[in-house]
Amino acid sequence: MDYSGISAYSNILSSQYNTAKTDQLKSKLTNSAAQSDEELMAACKEFEAYFIEQVFKGMEKTVVKADNSSSSTNTMVDFYKDELYKKLAKQTTETSSIGLAQQMYDQMKRNLQTIPTVEEAGESKSV
Repeated sequence: MDYSGISAYSNILSSQYNTAKTDQLKSKLTNSAAQSDEELMAACKEFEAYFIEQVFKGMEKTVVKADNSSSSTNTMVDFYKDELYKKLAKQTTETSSIGLAQQMYDQMKRNLQTIPTVEEAGESKSV
Protein backbone atom coordinates (compact mmCIF):
# COMPACT_ATOMS: atom_id res chain seq x y z
CA MET A 1 0.00 0.00 0.00
CA ASP A 2 1.15 3.48 -0.83
CA TYR A 3 0.86 5.90 2.13
CA SER A 4 2.86 8.77 0.65
CA GLY A 5 -0.24 10.87 -0.07
CA ILE A 6 -1.39 10.76 3.57
CA SER A 7 1.33 13.13 4.70
CA ALA A 8 0.37 15.76 2.13
CA TYR A 9 -3.31 15.37 2.97
CA SER A 10 -2.50 15.70 6.67
CA ASN A 11 -0.55 18.90 6.02
CA ILE A 12 -3.48 20.39 4.08
CA LEU A 13 -5.94 19.55 6.85
CA SER A 14 -3.59 20.93 9.46
CA SER A 15 -3.19 24.16 7.50
CA GLN A 16 -6.96 24.55 7.08
CA TYR A 17 -7.50 23.87 10.77
CA ASN A 18 -4.90 26.47 11.76
CA THR A 19 -6.43 29.03 9.40
CA ALA A 20 -9.89 28.40 10.80
CA LYS A 21 -8.62 28.73 14.38
CA THR A 22 -6.77 31.95 13.51
CA ASP A 23 -9.88 33.45 11.90
CA GLN A 24 -11.96 32.40 14.90
CA LEU A 25 -9.48 34.04 17.28
CA LYS A 26 -9.34 37.23 15.20
CA SER A 27 -13.12 37.57 15.18
CA LYS A 28 -13.27 36.86 18.90
CA LEU A 29 -10.67 39.54 19.62
CA THR A 30 -12.35 42.17 17.45
CA ASN A 31 -15.78 41.41 18.91
CA SER A 32 -14.49 41.49 22.46
CA ALA A 33 -12.80 44.89 22.31
CA ALA A 34 -15.72 46.60 24.05
CA GLN A 35 -16.17 43.63 26.35
CA SER A 36 -12.50 43.71 27.31
CA ASP A 37 -12.85 47.40 28.23
CA GLU A 38 -15.72 46.50 30.54
CA GLU A 39 -13.73 43.62 32.02
CA LEU A 40 -10.71 45.88 32.56
CA MET A 41 -12.84 48.47 34.35
CA ALA A 42 -14.47 45.75 36.47
CA ALA A 43 -11.04 44.44 37.48
CA CYS A 44 -9.90 47.97 38.37
CA LYS A 45 -13.02 48.51 40.50
CA GLU A 46 -12.49 45.16 42.20
CA PHE A 47 -8.91 46.13 43.05
CA GLU A 48 -10.02 49.54 44.34
CA ALA A 49 -12.64 47.89 46.57
CA TYR A 50 -10.03 45.50 47.95
CA PHE A 51 -7.61 48.39 48.54
CA ILE A 52 -10.24 50.43 50.39
CA GLU A 53 -11.19 47.40 52.49
CA GLN A 54 -7.55 46.98 53.53
CA VAL A 55 -7.36 50.70 54.39
CA PHE A 56 -10.44 50.35 56.62
CA LYS A 57 -8.91 47.34 58.36
CA GLY A 58 -5.64 49.21 58.85
CA MET A 59 -7.48 52.17 60.31
CA GLU A 60 -9.28 49.88 62.74
CA LYS A 61 -5.95 48.58 64.07
CA THR A 62 -5.05 52.10 65.19
CA VAL A 63 -8.07 52.30 67.51
CA VAL A 64 -7.52 51.33 71.17
CA LYS A 65 -10.15 48.78 72.25
CA ALA A 66 -11.52 47.95 75.68
CA ASP A 67 -11.16 44.26 76.63
CA ASN A 68 -14.48 43.68 78.37
CA SER A 69 -16.32 41.23 76.09
CA SER A 70 -16.18 37.46 75.67
CA SER A 71 -14.24 35.74 72.88
CA SER A 72 -17.38 34.36 71.17
CA THR A 73 -18.82 37.87 70.98
CA ASN A 74 -15.54 39.17 69.56
CA THR A 75 -15.61 36.49 66.87
CA MET A 76 -19.11 37.50 65.75
CA VAL A 77 -18.26 41.18 65.86
CA ASP A 78 -15.12 40.56 63.79
CA PHE A 79 -17.13 38.61 61.21
CA TYR A 80 -19.71 41.35 60.80
CA LYS A 81 -17.02 44.03 60.80
CA ASP A 82 -15.30 42.29 57.88
CA GLU A 83 -18.60 42.14 55.99
CA LEU A 84 -19.26 45.79 56.80
CA TYR A 85 -15.84 46.78 55.46
CA LYS A 86 -16.44 44.82 52.25
CA LYS A 87 -19.82 46.49 51.69
CA LEU A 88 -18.49 49.96 52.46
CA ALA A 89 -15.52 49.43 50.17
CA LYS A 90 -17.75 48.23 47.32
CA GLN A 91 -20.15 51.12 47.80
CA THR A 92 -17.26 53.60 47.85
CA THR A 93 -15.91 52.11 44.63
CA GLU A 94 -19.29 52.17 42.89
CA THR A 95 -19.75 55.87 43.65
CA SER A 96 -16.20 56.60 42.38
CA SER A 97 -15.44 58.45 45.57
CA ILE A 98 -11.65 58.21 45.38
CA GLY A 99 -11.28 57.56 41.64
CA LEU A 100 -8.47 55.01 41.92
CA ALA A 101 -10.22 52.55 39.60
CA GLN A 102 -10.65 55.20 36.89
CA GLN A 103 -7.00 56.25 37.14
CA MET A 104 -5.84 52.63 36.92
CA TYR A 105 -8.16 52.01 33.96
CA ASP A 106 -6.85 55.07 32.09
CA GLN A 107 -3.22 54.09 32.73
CA MET A 108 -3.73 50.46 31.67
CA LYS A 109 -5.67 51.52 28.58
CA ARG A 110 -2.81 53.82 27.56
CA ASN A 111 -0.29 51.03 28.11
CA LEU A 112 -2.37 48.54 26.10
CA GLN A 113 -2.53 50.95 23.16
CA THR A 114 1.27 51.16 22.98
CA ILE A 115 1.72 47.37 22.83
CA PRO A 116 2.11 46.34 19.16
CA THR A 117 -0.29 43.82 17.69
CA VAL A 118 0.95 40.56 16.19
CA GLU A 119 0.77 42.01 12.66
CA GLU A 120 2.71 45.14 13.68
CA ALA A 121 5.37 43.07 15.42
CA GLY A 122 5.72 40.90 12.31
CA GLU A 123 6.08 43.98 10.08
CA SER A 124 8.81 45.47 12.26
CA LYS A 125 10.84 42.24 12.03
CA SER A 126 10.61 42.10 8.25
CA VAL A 127 11.62 45.76 7.78
